[in-house]
Amino acid sequence: MVKTEYLVPNRQKTQEIDVSKLEDKDLLILLGGIKELAQIRGYTTVEYKVVAATENYFATSCRITWIPNYETNGKEIVFESLADATTNNTKSFARFFLAAIAENRAFVRCVRNFLKINIVSQEELGDAKLLDEAVSSQENPTSPHALLEKVMKDKGITFEILKKKLIKEKIDNAENINAVTDIPKSKIFELIERIKKI
Repeated sequence: MVKTEYLVPNRQKTQEIDVSKLEDKDLLILLGGIKELAQIRGYTTVEYKVVAATENYFATSCRITWIPNYETNGKEIVFESLADATTNNTKSFARFFLAAIAENRAFVRCVRNFLKINIVSQEELGDAKLLDEAVSSQENPTSPHALLEKVMKDKGITFEILKKKLIKEKIDNAENINAVTDIPKSKIFELIERIKKI
């Protein structure tokens, strides 16, 4: 059903590189294969809806209207699936494109579930190493938050002083910042540079 050019080994499960020797559970389907399957089956519309969106989390639903055929007794079928992307379940550069990753994941999940395909899509997998990194970054003295805390300590700046400054500068949501870890990473490096100059 899926061309072998769209199948790759799941490196988290096997070292075998010949896909013809692998079971479904050890394979991944590439996005191109999912798109081709959807086109072969036939659909009239694909709609996306943003379910949730923050700096580090994006959830999207994908709704596909499939064309009628003999399997559906000549009836149009609408099928919908939900998927998300976070900075902890995406690979390397993909962390910067959470919306696009969530969209692709929702699409492949919708197609796979509707067509009852048991092979996981490569887009659905996160990077297992990143989960370990996220946990260890809390203890890592080089994490952005830890660096900010170190610079603040070196310059004798308390969290309360920093928070008052953020509120005074009308930084978005500054009133709700209750710890250094609540400060957006995009703001942290700017703060580190400013504090170093004091």
